[in-house]
Amino acid sequence: MSDQYGDGGERRGYRGRSFTPSPAPKPPKRSRHARNQLVIFLNFCLSAALFAVLVAGALIYWGKGEFERPGPLQQEASYVVPRSTGVSAIATGLETAGIISDADVFEYGVRLSGAGSQLKAGEFAFPPGASMRQVMEKLKSGDSIMHAVTIPEGWTVNRAYERIRDADFLAGEMPDEVPEGTLKPDTYLVQRGTTRKEIVRQMKSAQDQMVQEIWEGRDENLPIKDIGQFITLASIVERETGIAGERAHVASVFINRLRKGMRLDSDPTFLYGVYGGAGKPSGQPVTQSDKDSDTPYNTYKIRGLPPGPIANPGRAALEAVAHPMESDDLYFVADGTGGHVFSPTLREHNNNVAKYRAIERQRAAEESAASGNGG
Repeated sequence: MSDQYGDGGERRGYRGRSFTPSPAPKPPKRSRHARNQLVIFLNFCLSAALFAVLVAGALIYWGKGEFERPGPLQQEASYVVPRSTGVSAIATGLETAGIISDADVFEYGVRLSGAGSQLKAGEFAFPPGASMRQVMEKLKSGDSIMHAVTIPEGWTVNRAYERIRDADFLAGEMPDEVPEGTLKPDTYLVQRGTTRKEIVRQMKSAQDQMVQEIWEGRDENLPIKDIGQFITLASIVERETGIAGERAHVASVFINRLRKGMRLDSDPTFLYGVYGGAGKPSGQPVTQSDKDSDTPYNTYKIRGLPPGPIANPGRAALEAVAHPMESDDLYFVADGTGGHVFSPTLREHNNNVAKYRAIERQRAAEESAASGNGG
């Protein structure tokens, strides 16, 4: 074998050389045409994105200006936002009412401001030229128009219900009539759309709370059996005088008469028995038959208190019965000046009655003379 390959050097030489593998083939270069298409596409995308940003910025700038600039109102106007109304419906309603110029801008502005869930229900007043932002802030504040329902002291439930029924800013049907004396005389501020049942509930709850509070702090040894009689006597005091400084004095007269077992002889009681909560028709004189009427409310005939209140007493009348003046007086009569004169004896009382009747006769004569001169 050595002869075939010589001394073997070539073979050894072959084995000693290093072997280097061939490099992997390179991918073919992208054509210039393909590179141009990619650049064009990327430039288009970048331009489109830039354009979208510019358009969005312009729209935001324009929308902000619209949201801030004075609105279309020429004079003050009000708008009612019903309960559970969404932003879209509120915006549409405001545009329809001419309070804002663009419902979409208002809605987007409200939502971008984070106030979408903060708009309140109620009736709101807007000044001329109110911007959409001002409208939004007003609705957020809940500063709505409040309407007053006033029930004066001494009104019956019947009269109170008439006022509540006639209030056009209230909603819903009237509830069943509550017992006499159970509505608190006061001024109640309510939003448009408050139901009539709700305001009656408020009045009744307020009266229950007030009566209970005063009853618990009453003087000891009053000739009153229970809280019902307490309200009844307070209602009589309420109807007998509208002068604050007299109430405790009037209450003392009735307390003294109850202690002595005397009849109360209160005119408002027999009138309630005859005419009920509707009251005596205006201009109709009180007659002897009214005074002689046979009803459980006629304290000229019954002893003690009538079966229930004759009106809704206010706090002052309730306080007067709970803490009556200390006096010996058993009678009082009008003094001709709007107040009353009090006396402990029947003789003094009869003299005071005679004086009052003389004043009435003089006034009648003067009115007659004036009428004759006018004719």
